[in-house]
Amino acid sequence: MSQTSTMAGASRVAATNAVQEARGPRPKPFFTPRKIIIYSLLVVFSMYYLFPLYVMFTTSLKSMPEIRFGNIFALPVAPNFDAWVKAWTSACTGLNCQGLAPGFWNSVKITIPSTIISIFIAAVNGYALINWRFKGSEIFFAILIFGSFIPYQVFLYPMVIIARELGIFGTLQAVIIVHTIFGMPILTLLFRNYFASLPQELFKAARVDGAGFWRIFFEIMLPMSLPIFVVALILQVTGIWNDFLFGVVFAGTQNYPMTVQLNNIVNSAQGTPEYNVNMAATVLTGLVPLAVYFVSGKWFVRGVAAGAVKG
Repeated sequence: MSQTSTMAGASRVAATNAVQEARGPRPKPFFTPRKIIIYSLLVVFSMYYLFPLYVMFTTSLKSMPEIRFGNIFALPVAPNFDAWVKAWTSACTGLNCQGLAPGFWNSVKITIPSTIISIFIAAVNGYALINWRFKGSEIFFAILIFGSFIPYQVFLYPMVIIARELGIFGTLQAVIIVHTIFGMPILTLLFRNYFASLPQELFKAARVDGAGFWRIFFEIMLPMSLPIFVVALILQVTGIWNDFLFGVVFAGTQNYPMTVQLNNIVNSAQGTPEYNVNMAATVLTGLVPLAVYFVSGKWFVRGVAAGAVKG
């Protein structure tokens, strides 16, 4: 009898505990009014930005008769990549009919050294400004910040004169130097703010242990700075690759980057406009920045959140 009472009491206690555990906040439904509004806005804005890309891509797969007499928003009836091949190999950019291929390689030759040099110099600048303060460092930083907000067009004519006097005007070297110079102010600001967000105890401990300027930079700061390097990489690659002004002014007719070649194809006055070729050329020109964003987009968000905009 006593064992039965004990078991019954234990069952009541277990039931009471189960009821108490069941009490609590009810799970919220997934489709709340707030989430519906947020996701609706995200869908609308996504369509706003993706729809032009859809029109460009589908138009590039159509033939010219289908473009003239069809619906611009309709899918291609017989999709083909003939316009892509022509845009890459034989589209005319003025008197030159070699397509976008030469401009692509010119853009690669400009983008890679400009990105590497400007990021390395800006990283050293930001590291020195926050951890190795020197006399006049604040003035130097103020000048850099001031320079990052001055429009490029203001410096265009003086830079042309300087490039001419150096004997590099109309060469790829001139475009590389210009992109490197104009990329350093904003990148220096990003690196300085990021390094300021890192634990200063690590830097001080390394100095106490006898580590010097370059050893601390390469062995401590760089391994901790991957997110901000990705931010700088995305900003420089997309900015330099998409640039038109410096390319058309400093590169020379034989060294035009891809954006200038695209402009010459789209605005060619020879013959009837081939909209499928123009759209294919536009998509080809934008593939590199799109690929960079898709591959390293999460690192970009991490870099910004980790201190890229902290001051």
